[in-house]
Amino acid sequence: MQLKNKHLIVTGGASGLGEATARIAISKGAKVAAFDLNKEKATALENEFGDDFLFIETDVTSESSVQSAIEKTTSQLGNIHIVVNCAGVAEAKKTLGRKGPHSLEAFYRVINVNLIGTFNVIRLAVEKMSNNDPDKNGERGVIVNTASVAAFDGQVGQAAYSASKGGIIGMTLPLARDLAEHGIRVMTIAPGIFSTPLFASLPEKAKDALGKMTPFPSRLGHPSEYGQLVESIIENPMLNGEVIRLDGTIRMQPK
Repeated sequence: MQLKNKHLIVTGGASGLGEATARIAISKGAKVAAFDLNKEKATALENEFGDDFLFIETDVTSESSVQSAIEKTTSQLGNIHIVVNCAGVAEAKKTLGRKGPHSLEAFYRVINVNLIGTFNVIRLAVEKMSNNDPDKNGERGVIVNTASVAAFDGQVGQAAYSASKGGIIGMTLPLARDLAEHGIRVMTIAPGIFSTPLFASLPEKAKDALGKMTPFPSRLGHPSEYGQLVESIIENPMLNGEVIRLDGTIRMQPK
């Protein structure tokens, strides 16, 4: 599958890894529907890319919100060929901290957005995707999900985040097996430390220190490098049901 003339849903498509993916896809001749809540940033991207970038304000945890967004995507762009799930939140809390046990509400929120939100988008999008005409390889669509190295190397305070990303990794293979009969591939990327809005407010000294934790290249990852891997996954039909670490061989320490 090639990106040219394809239609993508990118959750979290208004910033960070999602924005980088959208930019690469559009540069290759695709159209992108960004499911996001960042209206200000998304509007700026709509102004930049015109009809190639469609912003749809979407809560990925809501069935009705996602269903409405998918209907709007198909009515304005046409068939859905690719879904890239980048929407997510982070929470740093110890299981037992100075102020008591981890907030159950905070844990639920991270699982709800990162894991359940990802599945919610997939399950509703593939219903449309399965109706696409297959290409010469029998392929109808591609799903790319975003986990994290925290799923493997979770640090102090990352119980909720690591659990949510571990869940994404855990459902990669069964999703791929479920959707094989429909000609839909499912892959997951587990990024290391990337220069995203999550780190934008940090001082340069702190960013440099984080970057040096990565053996090589010793820096924060560029969002465009995530987008490049998404493109490679889309183009290679044998990539299916697997998780790829995109991390410069970093292995996170406890803290």
